[in-house]
Amino acid sequence: MKNFFFYFLITLISVYFSCSDSESQNEEENNSDDQITIPIDIYKKIYGISSEITISDGFVFINTSGVPDHKSPYFKDTKWHSEKYEPYDTSNPNIFHTGSFNLNPNRVSELSISFKIPNSPKKASTNSPTSMGPIGVSLNGVPFYNQYAGMSEPLTREINSFDNYNGHPAPLSPGAENGSGGRYHYHMEPFWLTTNAGKDALLGFLLDGFPVYGPEENGKTISTSDLDAYHGHSHSTKDFSEGIYHYHTTADTPYINGSGYYGTPGTVSN
Repeated sequence: MKNFFFYFLITLISVYFSCSDSESQNEEENNSDDQITIPIDIYKKIYGISSEITISDGFVFINTSGVPDHKSPYFKDTKWHSEKYEPYDTSNPNIFHTGSFNLNPNRVSELSISFKIPNSPKKASTNSPTSMGPIGVSLNGVPFYNQYAGMSEPLTREINSFDNYNGHPAPLSPGAENGSGGRYHYHMEPFWLTTNAGKDALLGFLLDGFPVYGPEENGKTISTSDLDAYHGHSHSTKDFSEGIYHYHTTADTPYINGSGYYGTPGTVSN
């Protein structure tokens, strides 16, 4: 009988450590793509820059003017008027609009926006909510904003001021040099980029360092129900064959980002 209990105890201990090792291995596999160092060649896909992209002390530094490289009605009466102004195209309306186009009173301004983004992004132990203002940078240097209008209101009404490329300017801070100017930005899919690069293309990065992709993947249109609470998921992409966590733009809320950043955000000044 003693021998029976002895062998029974040994078996239990063996099973415990075997399960622990298995769980530890599974955790490592699940977290294997939570941190990756992104090569500078991928950042160089960001062409809308105002100075050289550099990497230092674990961060990538990206400076932009925030001026879009496409036309817009928001170039009206600016120094770019003759080159970039075009009225809203009612024959090809913005699919996100809930009513007719409403030109807001702000105009595109040339800014100095400095993004300091983690070069080796990883899942945060405590996730941070996004704030109003820039939450990331798109390939053409235009900032991404979150899913809210001013005062954290839904975009229901503001959405009608988005131009044909799905962007619009917010007012500059009081006391800024050009009081009638504004910070042009995207809350949703940047149509100029997805039209030219593809619906499944890399579109930019959020402040936590993780990439943002378009609304299609492997020939399928992505919706929020395909993604996690932060509006992303993790697997290989065209740019990251070994896998990486990444966000997607979608046609349904929250459009780019959900319940805050998946990783730890860097900083932005503008």
